[in-house]
Amino acid sequence: MTETAAARQSEMTLSDQDRRGLYRTILGRRDVRGQFLPDAIDDGVLARILVAAHHAPSVGFMQPWSFIIIRSPEQRARVKAAFDRANTEAALMFDGERAEKYRALKLEGILDAPVNLCITCDRDRAGPVVLGRTHMAEMDLYSTVCAVENLWLAARAEGLGVGWVSIIEPAALRTILDLPERVVPVAYLCLGKVSHFLAQPELENKGWRKRLPLEELVAFDRFNGPGGAGDEAFIERMRQAQQAAEKGELA
Repeated sequence: MTETAAARQSEMTLSDQDRRGLYRTILGRRDVRGQFLPDAIDDGVLARILVAAHHAPSVGFMQPWSFIIIRSPEQRARVKAAFDRANTEAALMFDGERAEKYRALKLEGILDAPVNLCITCDRDRAGPVVLGRTHMAEMDLYSTVCAVENLWLAARAEGLGVGWVSIIEPAALRTILDLPERVVPVAYLCLGKVSHFLAQPELENKGWRKRLPLEELVAFDRFNGPGGAGDEAFIERMRQAQQAAEKGELA
């Protein structure tokens, strides 16, 4: 089948400024917890970032996501209580200094952010047989996570912070948000303007974990496959690119 000219995307070459802006947004994205401001989010901005999320890739074009905007103080208080229960349980899973460090972390902004957002996955939206999901049943969930990332980057480009609250029982969210059985709560997000963005990810800044060297995560031809002599220059470029990224720069 031959594509018509009208079916083709118009030529889109990013300017150097646009390209650098995209990378700056990716490198400057943060999981925000303690820097939210109470200021309202402009409806136009919220609409734009939801459109960005809705334009995420999805296998079989199934678009399994839905977006629940939560502004109600009562609903947010219920979610906060569910978080507190789960967080108390989670703290008991760590020992010694790790447990102390865990308890000192602020891990949500549920009541601080003006908007909470739950992104869900409807596992039946595209029917029982979906192109591209015939042999990997989880592709609808993975597609929904792509919508989360799109939203996160669009929000950062708009100067908004996003925090992902994952320390919560899915069953509690299902009850609070009246989710049908077929619908999975994939991401509970806090969204809002912030006082500032941290220079480093908060967990790295507070000594919880460090970013792993990219070269340890890239293999060739098989899992943990070593690079050959012809890959040395590329591996060195990766090192340089990661070093620049740690400074918020492009190599």
